[in-house]
Amino acid sequence: MVNAADAAGFEAGNVTGTANLLQAAKAQGISRFVHVSSLAARAPQLSHYGASKAMAEKLVATSLLDWTILRPPGVYGPGDTDVLEMFKMAAKGFCLLPPSGRGSWIHVGDLARLLVALLPVHEDATARTFEADDGEPGGWEHGRFARAIGWALGRRIVTIAAPRPLLFAAAWGDRLVRGSNARLTPDRASYMSHPDWVIDRAAAPPAALWQPQIGTLEGLKATARWYKAEGWL
Repeated sequence: MVNAADAAGFEAGNVTGTANLLQAAKAQGISRFVHVSSLAARAPQLSHYGASKAMAEKLVATSLLDWTILRPPGVYGPGDTDVLEMFKMAAKGFCLLPPSGRGSWIHVGDLARLLVALLPVHEDATARTFEADDGEPGGWEHGRFARAIGWALGRRIVTIAAPRPLLFAAAWGDRLVRGSNARLTPDRASYMSHPDWVIDRAAAPPAALWQPQIGTLEGLKATARWYKAEGWL
């Protein structure tokens, strides 16, 4: 659950939902559990979303199953609707961004390969929490990532870093206009305002198990082609 009206909504989806899955796994005799969390779990005080993901991690870590937790950063690729908003803005020649900061990104294809690689039992993956991305050293400064999206679309764009108050105002405005379908919510604006969502390289999966294969520029270009082919852009 990445978007909910309140803390209870996030808890129902991410905490209770995880508890139900753990119970079901045990009931079926499944001993291996790979849990998809979020970098937002590193700072649960910033948002209801991050708090719910941190609580879910605790359930997994105390489940007595053979577990691995994966915290993806920003995920993009064919079918994604969140980063699509950035592509739509870039197609118009601009991109509204959070306050100054950096973040890591991963293509959905690389993320899927990693999850599959984690399914078998691995001694070096048991009871571990991993963070994985596209391999970009130091992650992506927000404006640089937005300009990369512009490049993928063949557009030179203007980036606008919104101050925190303006970002929250935009979030409330999106909720007023699109209601439950809002993409930018106050909760999301809270953790987006954090300046550092770069993965911890020390927490990366073992290179022998997985390494990213899709370069970000290549992945953004392919994503742009997919959006256009599907009529999303």
